[in-house]
Amino acid sequence: MASRRVRLPGADEIFRPTAPKPPGKATAPAAPATAPAAPATAPAAAPVPAQTVLPAQTALPVPAPATVPVAARRPTGRQRHDSKITVYVSAGELLDLERLRLTLRAEHALSVDRGRIVREAVAAILADFEARGERSTLVRRLRDGEG
Repeated sequence: MASRRVRLPGADEIFRPTAPKPPGKATAPAAPATAPAAPATAPAAAPVPAQTVLPAQTALPVPAPATVPVAARRPTGRQRHDSKITVYVSAGELLDLERLRLTLRAEHALSVDRGRIVREAVAAILADFEARGERSTLVRRLRDGEG
């Protein structure tokens, strides 16, 4: 009798990489869905030698300075983005952002999503910082918030 169980796709079938794979790098084959359980008497993990550098201790690479000044760059619009960040906002901030989106649509005939608004805001604050430095809105607001 055949199983009535529905086969669900695996994570590698659902999620796509956000960046293209470097040439010559093959992905490791996925583990079989019915992998045997680990033995109950697995050996304890060996202690980490003192000279080992853990990934959390590794310095992050500093990106090279942009060739195009921030003020001359335009924020990205509706396109596929390769990088993602998560920003946590309060319920009030999210409501304000949604009100702004609806106001832009109703009063200015601009149908944009929240991500586009945030990218525009980031571009504006970066351009202001590049142009005004110490007197920029970002520096002033961050200093006022420290008190």
